[in-house]
Amino acid sequence: MTNLIRSNFQAHPFHLVSPSPWPILTCASLLALTTSGVSTMHGFYSAQNVFFLALLLVVLSMSLWFRDVISEATYLGNHTLAVQRGLNMGVALFIVSEALFFLAIFWTFFHSALSPAAEMGAQWPPEGIESINPFELPLLNTILLLASGFTVTYAHHSLIQGNRSGTLFGIVLTVLLALAFTVFQGVEYTVSSFTLSDSTFGSCFYFGTGFHGLHVMIGTAFIAVGLWRALAYHFTENHHLGLESSILYWHFVDIVWLFLFISVYYWGS
Repeated sequence: MTNLIRSNFQAHPFHLVSPSPWPILTCASLLALTTSGVSTMHGFYSAQNVFFLALLLVVLSMSLWFRDVISEATYLGNHTLAVQRGLNMGVALFIVSEALFFLAIFWTFFHSALSPAAEMGAQWPPEGIESINPFELPLLNTILLLASGFTVTYAHHSLIQGNRSGTLFGIVLTVLLALAFTVFQGVEYTVSSFTLSDSTFGSCFYFGTGFHGLHVMIGTAFIAVGLWRALAYHFTENHHLGLESSILYWHFVDIVWLFLFISVYYWGS
C-alpha cells in the first residue's frame, strides 16, 4: 500500500525499489551452490547433499524475487516507460556480458586448435579422440534451436497483434523444442567417445557446449515463466517486458549455438 501511495505522488517516472531480502539471499545461495558443486566434483564427503540444498535455496529465493518484480510490473504499475527503458538496457548489458563470456571460450578453443601443443601430438583433434559427427545429433539440435527461434518470434508478433491463441501456441512450442534440445544434448554426452578430462579438446568441447546447455535450461525456465504469465493475462500488446527479455535472451542462445556448431562441431572436427 505504501508503494502504491508513493507511486501516485512521486514527481518522477522512475521506480524506487523497496528493500528486499531476496538479492542477498540469492547471492548467498549461489555461493553455496558453486562451492558445493566444486566440492562434489572433488569427492568431498556430503558435498552432494549441500549442493541440492543450495540449489533448492536458489530456486526458492529467485522465485520469491521474481514474484515481487511481477507484482511491481503487473499489479502496482511501477514499470513505467522510463523504467522499461532502463530494464531493457540492463538486459542488453547482461547479454553483452554473456557474449564476452562465450568469447573467452571461443578464444581458448581457437588458440588451442590453431596451434596444438606438442603434448597433444601437434594435431587437432588429438590422437585417439574421435570427434562427434556434426551432421548427426548436432545438426538435429541446430534445426530444433532455429525452429524455436522462429516459434518464439511468432509468439511475440502474435502478442503485439493481440492474437492470444497464437501467442500461447508459439510459447508452448518453443518450450517443447527447447526441452527436446536439452534431451538430445544429454544423449550426445552419453554416447560421446571422449570426456571432459581428455586433453584440451575435451575441456573446450564440454565447457563450451555445457555452458550453452546451461543457458538453454535457464532460457527455457525464463520462457516458461512467460508462458505462465501469458496464461494469467499479465501481458498486453505494449506492456510485456518480461516476455520480450526472455525472447532476446533466447535469440542470443540461438546465435551462440550457431557459432558452436560451425566452429566446434564442424570446423573443429
